[in-house]
Amino acid sequence: MNINNELKKYIEQNIFTSYQKNDTGHNLEHIKYVINRSLMFAKEVPNINYNMVYTIASYHDIGHYIDAKNHEKISSEILEQDKNLKIFFTDDEIIIMKEAVADHRASLKTEPRSIYGKIVSTADRSMSLNKTIKRTFTYRLANNPNDTLDEIIEDARNHINKKYSKNGYAIKKVYFKDKDFENFINECTKLVKNKDLFKQKFIEINEINTSEENLMFIFNEIKKYNEYMTFDELIYAVYIKLDTVLSIEEIKQKIIDYIDKQKQLTLNK
Repeated sequence: MNINNELKKYIEQNIFTSYQKNDTGHNLEHIKYVINRSLMFAKEVPNINYNMVYTIASYHDIGHYIDAKNHEKISSEILEQDKNLKIFFTDDEIIIMKEAVADHRASLKTEPRSIYGKIVSTADRSMSLNKTIKRTFTYRLANNPNDTLDEIIEDARNHINKKYSKNGYAIKKVYFKDKDFENFINECTKLVKNKDLFKQKFIEINEINTSEENLMFIFNEIKKYNEYMTFDELIYAVYIKLDTVLSIEEIKQKIIDYIDKQKQLTLNK
């Protein structure tokens, strides 16, 4: 399995850098995870083009920060419009790659149009309960800033149940045998049945507490995707995300103190 070195260099220097704009559930770590799994499944397919497999996986979430709900379409268009790819691929190959990116999402009702779409669709499935729960939290911080913690947790539980339980829609988009994924599905199915246990696990995995680091993580995740919110609105959004005895004024002061501390550290460098 050989990937064109110039293609890898181009993608690493010009495409990977865009993933810092995405939330933590769709960042570069996730992309590398999907690349590795895509290449693993590709070994099972005779005469597969590994350069295409690598490129599809590299681009599949690049448009997530632009519009999470339509990111597969936006990502596919970014791939198609990247003229630099014409150095490495024919027009027909670019169309196949565009379709594969557009088809990768588990919630789509149609099947991928090619084996390349089936590879990236399968590779995109999570196998880590901790990472899945973290992704559900960061996504909802960005897209549901005014929800309370209980609302976020219940929404996350319903989402994981709908997607990853034994009857979940994600299972229908797995086209290669994957024992680890089957074990993950069993784990999710058991957890979502118990509301109290799920809440306990959610709070534990996401380290939801009153530490300065956690307050600033929540504050920055909300701020990053909700630039229209005022400072006080952001503080309130943090406040309703916490199971805490701290008042909103105490949370506000903690965040102000932390920001001031970071500014002082920067000035002292």
